[in-house]
Amino acid sequence: MRHYYGHGTAVVFAPLEPLGRAELVSRRLADAIELELLTDGSQLPGEIELAATFGVATVTIREALADLRRMGLIHTRRGRGGGSFVTTPVGGPSDLSRRRLAAHSVMELRDMGDLYAIASGGAAALAAARASDDDVRMLRATRDELAAAIDAGAWRRADARFRVLIAVAAQSPRLYRAEIDLQAEVGTLLWLGFDACTHDEELACCTDILDAVEARRSDDARRAAERRVRDATARLIDHRLSKEDR
Repeated sequence: MRHYYGHGTAVVFAPLEPLGRAELVSRRLADAIELELLTDGSQLPGEIELAATFGVATVTIREALADLRRMGLIHTRRGRGGGSFVTTPVGGPSDLSRRRLAAHSVMELRDMGDLYAIASGGAAALAAARASDDDVRMLRATRDELAAAIDAGAWRRADARFRVLIAVAAQSPRLYRAEIDLQAEVGTLLWLGFDACTHDEELACCTDILDAVEARRSDDARRAAERRVRDATARLIDHRLSKEDR
């Protein structure tokens, strides 16, 4: 894994699945903008670096960047100091999530939440058995970032980082990849059901997971991680149904 491993931005630059093409690269970067891991005005790595990171040809990267430009999610400047830069949608990153939410039925949302809960619970249980002292310190620091977050963007970044670090501490490359994929597919949607009140609930749940990991209590870590995703899925479904009633 490259130097992004162990950081929230690992979601962005993790290797693609074997069928990866321009559309997959485009989707991964759009997901990162949605997660606010790539913020407005931030510069993307160059085409050659992106191609090496994702394991695709540079022509594939060019096609992906062109797709992102068509969606209005990046702009490209030529010449000295040029490159491709992130452009946040007018309505904010949540606009992308709302567009995707509308494409899913309640049954699909429940199914995605079930899968994410199982994967998160498994990763947390393994983390409790395998985490190093450094892993625990990084998790605690990220939990503190979540506690100090004062807006939705900061919550999203800390939440994404905490989930990635649990998968890193599990020391399972397959679970790590599953977390990356599920966070991109489901994690951004789950945030639509969050508000100021659920921030406290989310923080309490992260603390439960962290305490269980530190105390090497795998069963407790699994239950806390699964509850966290199931509660978030229930809030998302309520949010979706409330939109349909209007």
